[in-house]
Amino acid sequence: MYDLFLFFAFLGQMLIGVPLYAALLMTGLMGILGTPDPLGLLRVIPQQFYGGMNGFTLMAMPFFILTGILMNRSGLTDRLLDFSRLIVGSVRGGLGYVNVVGSIVFAGVNGSAAADSSALGSILIPAMEKEGFPKAYAAGLTAGSSLIGPIIPPSVFMIIYASLTNTSIGGLFAAGVFPGFVLGAAFMVMNWYYSRKYNVPVMDTTEVRRGKWRILRRSVLALMAPVIIIGGIVLGIVTPTESGALACLYCIAVGFLITRQLTLKGLGLSLYEAVRSSSAIFLIMGAASVVGWYLKYERVTKMFSDFIIGAGLLAHPWLLLIVLSAIVFVIGMFMEEVAVLTLLTPIFAPLAVKAGVDPFHFGVVMTLNVTIALITPPVGACNYIVAAIGKIPIGELFRKIWPFILVALFVQFIVISFPALTTSIPRLIGL
Repeated sequence: MYDLFLFFAFLGQMLIGVPLYAALLMTGLMGILGTPDPLGLLRVIPQQFYGGMNGFTLMAMPFFILTGILMNRSGLTDRLLDFSRLIVGSVRGGLGYVNVVGSIVFAGVNGSAAADSSALGSILIPAMEKEGFPKAYAAGLTAGSSLIGPIIPPSVFMIIYASLTNTSIGGLFAAGVFPGFVLGAAFMVMNWYYSRKYNVPVMDTTEVRRGKWRILRRSVLALMAPVIIIGGIVLGIVTPTESGALACLYCIAVGFLITRQLTLKGLGLSLYEAVRSSSAIFLIMGAASVVGWYLKYERVTKMFSDFIIGAGLLAHPWLLLIVLSAIVFVIGMFMEEVAVLTLLTPIFAPLAVKAGVDPFHFGVVMTLNVTIALITPPVGACNYIVAAIGKIPIGELFRKIWPFILVALFVQFIVISFPALTTSIPRLIGL
């Protein structure tokens, strides 16, 4: 009964606008105060709070966030979009394809759906509307394609998952490559259907084709960033943290010396923005660790595990993944994604491994689950970003976003049903 009270107390704090990390900490504190030895257990709060942020693998996360910000300020994101427009822009609904391909390329640098939807949306949503796409569709496709960011490496969510489960980051990154491209292909098919159904005009790419060699030369600089990150990790040359640091240095050098669009003030603002974004994630992780400890203390995790075992789901790995994904989907509609990942991974991952699910496969499934939550109403962060950029009422976007959610869920079903999509590359490179 008391745990139910804590649940509603947490929801109440969220409704009145208490910051998520503070709501989680307060919930953990109230839970500990309700135990038989509250004074003796209060020391757990600082231990778990700082312990939840003290993972070596988490060092890579701020570097990848900073790399994406520096790409924008150095003018490299614009070059990636020009490259995408050159490849897929000369067909009906071309800017929709540019949106998806741009997300795929940008995903190899940043690893954050929010950064993807913000950086690409500010350029593509107005351009797609001008090209003849309805504004709501342009915003929905931008939010949907941004989900590719945390799946194709590098990935902030995968780094968090790896820190919670001691899974190889390099292996998880490799496991996300094929599912990320499948997700991109699914949104391309959706754009193909929409463009023909509503007779979206063919984009005029005469100027783009005329300057194709210039665009290709300019794009090489931008495309080197994902090569440094992904190539270095997969080949075992550098660790994820080192690859992120190298990518940051590369973007700084290019921004100052070649594109000359990065200034000292811009570098300072980039560092400030990266610190704000990273610290928000770390605070939520630390606070969620406190609540996670309380759930273990109250044996909630064991009760859930016993229920799964009693239901016989461990004998059916495919069905287990479907059930766990459904739980994450519902919870993700009402809770921030980092908190969902931090709270549920320690509970779900051991069950999946016990059922015989490959750790890399489950890591990608879990990452895709919390990534989809980024566009599910009413909390999905990417919805609010693209609604603000496109000047669309959030209620209208909530109504229009569901086809994109269904496409992402269909891809999730494919990934669950075909584990080889996630395990083939890690096995190929010996991970």
